[in-house]
Amino acid sequence: MPAYKHYEHFYVLNNKSLLPPDMTGKTYFVTHSERDWTFLVNLWEAYQILRTERPDIILSTGAGIAVPFAIAARFLPQISVIFVETMTRVSAPSLTGKIMYYLAHRFYYQHAALKTFFPRAIYGGTVI
Repeated sequence: MPAYKHYEHFYVLNNKSLLPPDMTGKTYFVTHSERDWTFLVNLWEAYQILRTERPDIILSTGAGIAVPFAIAARFLPQISVIFVETMTRVSAPSLTGKIMYYLAHRFYYQHAALKTFFPRAIYGGTVI
């Protein structure tokens, strides 16, 4: 949060939860999808949110909604997509990482062993 607290930002979650004060009033909740037809619902929700908010950057570290938001961002070309592969993937990439590698404008991984899977990505060490 210190890196972006001085910038306008919002959050997108796919599970309703009790929000900390910094997220209150700045969070969208989308349909939870498990690699099924609700992906199409997420794609529509992502497009609607991005069209309304018009962010400069999408920063994502997670699965689920990262892919539909990245695809929707491609239809709104002023939006850059930055993806950070989860730190739990030490020796093999996640399915989301494999997809986001081709959708993200910048892709970071946190374990050096993933370089063989992501040769054009940026090794950032442990960032999250």
